[in-house]
Amino acid sequence: MNFASIGLNAARINRPGYTNFELQKTNNMSNRKTWFITGASKGLGLSLVKQLLKAGNNVAATSRSIAGLHKAIGENIEGFLPLAVELTSEESVNTAVTSAIDKFGSIDVVVNNAGYGLAGSLEELTDKEARTNFDINVFGALNVIRSVMPHLRKQGSGHIFNIASIGGFTGNFPGFGIYCATKFAMHGFTESLAAEVKAFGIHATIVSPGYFRTNFLEPDSLVVPKNEIREYKEVREIQRIHQDEINGNQEGDPDKAALAMIRVAEDKNPPLHLFLGKDAYQLAYQKMESVTSELKKWESVGTATSFEQAQPAIA
Repeated sequence: MNFASIGLNAARINRPGYTNFELQKTNNMSNRKTWFITGASKGLGLSLVKQLLKAGNNVAATSRSIAGLHKAIGENIEGFLPLAVELTSEESVNTAVTSAIDKFGSIDVVVNNAGYGLAGSLEELTDKEARTNFDINVFGALNVIRSVMPHLRKQGSGHIFNIASIGGFTGNFPGFGIYCATKFAMHGFTESLAAEVKAFGIHATIVSPGYFRTNFLEPDSLVVPKNEIREYKEVREIQRIHQDEINGNQEGDPDKAALAMIRVAEDKNPPLHLFLGKDAYQLAYQKMESVTSELKKWESVGTATSFEQAQPAIA
């Protein structure tokens, strides 16, 4: 599977819009809820905030800068609480969660959306570059989960959405290994989280978007290696395609993705895995077919690994 060609082709696919979402939104959101959203000043997070406020919900929105939230969303808006948060600081996260509960009385839905893309081959990226990506994409989300869980357990309800990526389900993306690793980590801990909190009446959903037309591939969002190695020509070409050709041409509409998540949040039996976009579905099915094929091919080798059973003695 060629990542670059799939990504570019997926960005150019035409598909019908989810024309029923607007009608469903009014019906499904009759009960006012409080959402806590990280990375809310742009991208999918911003789309969520706008759709939720439009429907009359409460939103505690976090970003590194309150000014950025005001610029993107506005000021003195009913039901809107902008919060400046440093996700790598447990103290900062705890303060934000407490502020949201003090303001609205509860938190019903949590969206761990904050994160950034990191390009570069594994050999090129330094330890610091890789760890910083994990600090935000993985440990930032874990800080939020640890902070909000006591409240959700006490109220006996809640829903946590962790925004991963199709790159957290299939890692066949040359030049995005560390970013994919952060999203694979999110897939893993969210599956465990869902099992751990089920008894408390809390749901957890992994969101795996494909290509959506956000600022994800913009220069100020997609970090590239400081020390490029010229031999990685394929990695450079894939990086160029993302920045120059896919960027701005992504098929996915973030507003429709937001409405899809809102619809899932209203369901009594929400999915653990939510893939968003035709391209995400295509890549997910390809990964599953590949794994199934290899399981079958190597089953006799892979299962011949048990201790031999002792033969009963013959009298």
